[in-house]
Amino acid sequence: MRSLSIGATGMLAQQLNVEVISNNLANMSTTGFKRQRAEFQDLLYENIKRMGTTSSDAGTVIPSGVQLGTGVKTGSVYRIMGQGNMTSTDNTYDLGVQGRGYFRILMPNGTEAYTRAGAFQLNGDGQIVTQDGYTVQPGIVIPQNATDVAISATGEVAVTLPGQVDPQVVGQLDLATFINPAGLAATGDNLFTETPASGTATVGLPGDEGFGTLLQGYVEAANVNPVQEITNLISAQRAYELNSKVITASDEMLQTITQIR
Repeated sequence: MRSLSIGATGMLAQQLNVEVISNNLANMSTTGFKRQRAEFQDLLYENIKRMGTTSSDAGTVIPSGVQLGTGVKTGSVYRIMGQGNMTSTDNTYDLGVQGRGYFRILMPNGTEAYTRAGAFQLNGDGQIVTQDGYTVQPGIVIPQNATDVAISATGEVAVTLPGQVDPQVVGQLDLATFINPAGLAATGDNLFTETPASGTATVGLPGDEGFGTLLQGYVEAANVNPVQEITNLISAQRAYELNSKVITASDEMLQTITQIR
């Protein structure tokens, strides 16, 4: 019976749906996390009676025909890039991006990765780095004797040194944007890498046209809405149960057939 395999595809699809939702909920407190959503597509159809074919010598045409579907498959699991709320941290080197853009991160192998998680710190050389010690491009160094550090909305980094009244600019942070940010590949550790789907990075200054601005002392929270995720979870659970009932009903029908004497 086709219904057995069709119900099985439905259960597998909803299992993946629950896995996506659980990952969203697990990362509710992850800085800069972007929630994901599973999308599904119907499988191929078996044409029992093809629409549009002639049904008699008089040239009459079958208007609708008979097509039987064979189930469902996962079409994509795409990332929703909506803005998360800004959370105050009072940490001098924490930076939140308001609008479009990613911080550029220099990886140990020399390649670049990208992140929205602006929970930064200083390393032993005074460079602004991520929590894993990766350098935030373009590699700004804060003087050891700096008494104050100010990062403007446009990414200008200025420090106040002992005996000086006016701040001294020591660097300029930039941002990278992509024509399709949902096409970036997540590699873990709040990092993304460029792919052919995302397009190449366009680097510009915060506040320029098409680029967001920075907010010092804040980080961007995950854009996960727990109420919406719980609602989606209940819907996925009910859909899973309904597909399991299809398999149960099909099994009972087969049992009835085998008992016919």
